Amino acid sequence: MKRQVSYQWRLREVMAAHGLFNASDLEPLLHERGIKLSSVQVWRLVTQTPERLSLPVLAALCDILTCTPAELIATRAENAAPRRTATGETNANLTEMAPIRPKHARILPES
Repeated sequence: MKRQVSYQWRLREVMAAHGLFNASDLEPLLHERGIKLSSVQVWRLVTQTPERLSLPVLAALCDILTCTPAELIATRAENAAPRRTATGETNANLTEMAPIRPKHARILPES
């Protein structure tokens, strides 16, 4: 069975709990810790969920907000439901069938 993993980026929520309400409040605090991000990059970090995050940035955020990575990133993993086909069968039932392979096309020269 496959597992489905997801995460929730909670930076804005944790910032608000510490009295920081704007991305511009965070930029000088990151700079003090050697993290040089542009205003736009900091704004994206606060307002959007990042797909990638460097460990130095994560460590600086944890230091600024006196929190752990688990407080900034809420993770969840659960079993993925088996996919159903139009006939109502699950993928488990389909694996018993022989694979259907297309036949190679044969191109004949024109006469």
